[in-house]
Amino acid sequence: MCGICGIIDKSLSVEVGKKMVQALYHRGPDHQETKAYPETGCVLGHARLSILDLSASANQPMEYGELAIVFNGEIYNFREIRKKLEDLGHRFLLMSDTEVILHAYAQWGIKCVDEFIGMFAFAILDRAQQELVIVRDRAGVKPLYFYLKDQTFLFASEMKAFYQHPEFSKDIDMKAVALFFKYGSIPAPYAIFRNTQKLMPGHYLTYSLKSHKFTIKKYWDVMDYFHNPLPDISYHEAKEELRKILLSAFRYRMVADVPVGVFMSGGYDSVGVTALLQSGLTEKLKTFTIGFPSGNNEAPAAKAIAQHLGTDHTEYICTHEDCKRIIPDLQRYYDEPFADDSAVPTLLLSQLARKQVKVALSADGGDEIFAGYRRYAGIAPVMKKMELLRGVKSKALSRMGMMFGNLFPDYSFIHEKISYFARSLSYESQYRTALISEGAAASNVEETVFRKFMRLDYPEHMFLFSDHDFADAIALATAMDYINYMPNTILVKVDRATMSTSLEGREPLLDHRIIEFAARIPSEYKFGNGQLKRIYKDIIYDYVPKSLMDRPKTGFYMPTEEWMRNDLKFLLEEYINSSALDEEIFNIENTLKLKKLLYDGKLTHKARIVWRILMFQMWQKNLNI
Repeated sequence: MCGICGIIDKSLSVEVGKKMVQALYHRGPDHQETKAYPETGCVLGHARLSILDLSASANQPMEYGELAIVFNGEIYNFREIRKKLEDLGHRFLLMSDTEVILHAYAQWGIKCVDEFIGMFAFAILDRAQQELVIVRDRAGVKPLYFYLKDQTFLFASEMKAFYQHPEFSKDIDMKAVALFFKYGSIPAPYAIFRNTQKLMPGHYLTYSLKSHKFTIKKYWDVMDYFHNPLPDISYHEAKEELRKILLSAFRYRMVADVPVGVFMSGGYDSVGVTALLQSGLTEKLKTFTIGFPSGNNEAPAAKAIAQHLGTDHTEYICTHEDCKRIIPDLQRYYDEPFADDSAVPTLLLSQLARKQVKVALSADGGDEIFAGYRRYAGIAPVMKKMELLRGVKSKALSRMGMMFGNLFPDYSFIHEKISYFARSLSYESQYRTALISEGAAASNVEETVFRKFMRLDYPEHMFLFSDHDFADAIALATAMDYINYMPNTILVKVDRATMSTSLEGREPLLDHRIIEFAARIPSEYKFGNGQLKRIYKDIIYDYVPKSLMDRPKTGFYMPTEEWMRNDLKFLLEEYINSSALDEEIFNIENTLKLKKLLYDGKLTHKARIVWRILMFQMWQKNLNI
């Protein structure tokens, strides 16, 4: 795990490259290096966190023939690929997966990514072809930003590296702002600044050093698997095949030359990873849990499961003071406005684990892959009712629904629900499952608080598929979450939290072989008989008694609404007031009204909007934009 960056411009400034690398120091404190390639006009930079082949010879940028690479991530099956390449005549000097990528690219070109099992963001400079290729992994575990303006091309793991380049312009993209207030994060390919993008998961970009133009192509698409179901596979056969894939994926994530641990919350995803791994080990896994003194404290359950599995368990009960200490500085960990409040305990958990290990497995993706969110249970019945209106795209019906909603008090739960479903009638019917599964359409509350820019069209890249392309609403909902919520919110949260402490976070459930298989099995295997995550849970019950696991799903819950009314009220007063709010973005009068409703305890179901406003304001003011 590392930080990478690069520059293509006329100045060929190594000093600027060094500053960019230094901005990524937290991602790679073990070694930092910058190198210029004058014949190409390119500078490559790397901040290394040493995980595999700890020798100095494995530092980057690394070269092989006319190729040079900077790489962030891990290729877990590099030994198998290396053997295949050796059979083709390649010779290796190191025990590094980076060297394997270089040789694989020399042998197969961009098709080399088809061989990789791992998480990765890398850039390869091909001096012979006079081009730079940057690549992002299939799930989007590793971040990769790029910027292009006036023949200045930059790329980096985090946007804060761009701030070091004198030509980088911090012009806010209002469409990205609108997306943030819809989602609480900014989905790829959008970024908060103009001329800046995130490379989409499963894509690669080729930049010509001759023409100074680039192309972006897709090399992997999860939808190919949702649209290609497995023929006639029984539940038992699916369960056993999935078990084999899980074991392979989890064991690969233990490949390291440094200590490895596991984040274990006590929920099914992390317990599944821990249980399957510990079952094949003689030594004790190191597991880490964050608990809370009250509320949704899963620490006792996690401790009991750890004792059952025989792990070396570390538990920390964080206080409200621990969490509130981080919140004022939260936005400096994230390049863009980011409003997932579970980032706070994730940061604390990363700090806890880093004291003992250099790599931690985080079991994200299980809900998106195996249909684990409670809201999935309500999607199918709602869509059956919406089916009655299939083919109806009616602004008149939408307006009638809105009028009915207006019979209820402004900002009330009933008013919002009616208005939300009424608004969905203005969309084509094939888009409604996506809207309902994500809840991403701008609500009535949001449209009263934010200016007209919130009425921008729903992002086209989120409407790539219609209901008819999927077996059912559950398949579409899980696919949409895998495409949007997981890479743009969950993985951003975990990457920045772990990297802030120089801890490598690995995602065993996001091995592409798992989603490729899970997407092809019937939805009832994942969500059947009213049971969420059915097939995954049934595998876990072979290792952990059901009595230890059957508890209500809670996840990280932060009492942010209560804090905003009390302990964090000073932040709202500082950042959400008539002089601090930008009238180009906010309807100031209605925004202040919303804040008062929060203080009065009348905004329970929409308190997240105030939290998003606060996070945006803190991000913007701290960057002096």
